[in-house]
Amino acid sequence: MTSSPRPADPAEAPRERQGLEEFLDYYRAVLRIKVEGLSSADLNRRVGASPLTLGGIIKHLSLVEESWFVEDILDQELSEPWASIDWKADPDWDFESAAEDTPDYLLRLHAKACDQSREILAGIDDLDTLMARKPSAGERFNVRWVLIHMIEEYARHVGHADLIRESIDGATGD
Repeated sequence: MTSSPRPADPAEAPRERQGLEEFLDYYRAVLRIKVEGLSSADLNRRVGASPLTLGGIIKHLSLVEESWFVEDILDQELSEPWASIDWKADPDWDFESAAEDTPDYLLRLHAKACDQSREILAGIDDLDTLMARKPSAGERFNVRWVLIHMIEEYARHVGHADLIRESIDGATGD
């Protein structure tokens, strides 16, 4: 497995869409750096009382990518491994099942989900486009909101990943 280069810093004065896409790609890349080169045991290591693991975080964010871009924006069904999971019976399956996965599998799953999300986004011209899936309550989100939410989701979990990775081998920074 080859190592990812240091993520490119987002532009200093971007247009709106450019900035949103660049910040999301930045956090995607930082997450991958946090897990690359680690063993399965390392990806399953926990810090303190938290059940979070690096493997669980990357698998969860792979699901989040597909859920927002495929399920919500396009109103299509999730693919495997997500489609056959009974989420009501096991709402944390993405976090917990990562313990059974290899580092290579988790990185491929994440890369596939991110590539798919980028492809879907490339086909959308207007950030005000509403997601196709209608929520059971409330209004539909627009694509802008989804991008902002994805940045927030990644930023939060990259912070968790920072702490976990530092506890494994002292690695810090992006």
